[in-house]
Amino acid sequence: MLLSEIARKLGAEVRGSGDLEVRKVANLVTAGPDEISFLTDPRYRKALSGSKAGAVIVRQDDLPHVREGAFAVVMKDPYVGFAKVAQMLDTTPPVAEGVAPDAVVEEGAVIGKGVALGHHAVVRRGAVIGDGAQLAEGVSVGEGARIGAGTRLYPGVRVYHGCVIGEHCLIQSNAVIGSDGFGYANERGTWVKIPQTGRVVIGDHTEIGACTCIDRGAIDDTVIGRNVIIDNLCQVAHNVRIGEGTAVAGGTTFAGSVTIGKYCIIGGTSVFNGHITICDGTTICGMCMVMRSIDKPGVYASGIPAQPNREWRLTASRTLHINEMYHKLEDLSAEVERLKAQISASAEGNNKQG
Repeated sequence: MLLSEIARKLGAEVRGSGDLEVRKVANLVTAGPDEISFLTDPRYRKALSGSKAGAVIVRQDDLPHVREGAFAVVMKDPYVGFAKVAQMLDTTPPVAEGVAPDAVVEEGAVIGKGVALGHHAVVRRGAVIGDGAQLAEGVSVGEGARIGAGTRLYPGVRVYHGCVIGEHCLIQSNAVIGSDGFGYANERGTWVKIPQTGRVVIGDHTEIGACTCIDRGAIDDTVIGRNVIIDNLCQVAHNVRIGEGTAVAGGTTFAGSVTIGKYCIIGGTSVFNGHITICDGTTICGMCMVMRSIDKPGVYASGIPAQPNREWRLTASRTLHINEMYHKLEDLSAEVERLKAQISASAEGNNKQG
């Protein structure tokens, strides 16, 4: 793609000739003369100056550091520019093309225009597949489920009955949408299953990572908002609600009936207690254990950073005695207050005698 065309689509300004043919995106260190790179952090201006990239996406302030002879695309947020250029030059093959002869579409299913079904894909009765959707090999769509136009499901994705996935979503391999929530009653030691009669409803332009599981609601729906991104290996329990624009990193677990607000950032391997609410615009650092609701936006953390094993063992040992230390500190505080009062009384007595 010509650099001038890239800049036009980005709404950005080109410094230098726009006639460069750009083949792919690359990092500053390895980029070649027919590749485009970017700089977001001023600390790496030295790499920018030495880069052999044919073109770079930079902020206005970084222009003086662009190597002589390289062309620049100037915009406010180079990282967003990089993402959009990567989409323009993306060579990822389609999830599926055409309809494989061994794909199964049951009677009563509705298949839109231009739908692609890979080998052994199964669409059950009553399901609706929107125009241009792509279902890779081994994808299963249950009875009455709905898949929006332009949505892509990678190999092995399972969408259970009645679930709804919006338009232009992307779901990676082996994700499970709509499996039963963990709902049981205990009758004198015997677990009695509670049928999970809700659905999973996923908004448009949402992406779900590989091997992530999203449980259907027990009665009401589990709801994932528009433009949400969820990484690999996450667990979303029944009746969870995740607001628009929220990002969830890998390995995170949400217990049942958690409500996450809009535009939150959830760090990897975080764990959320059930029946709590997290307000809009909250950032949760990685490895957090979130036990209570959060009603004020901000950055929250609870994980313990890694340290040498010998130090960690010492810290852990002391932690076991923290209650004992607390009571000793209380006793010491009381003793200090007693001594202060005694000294004060003694000083007052001396003043009267004087």
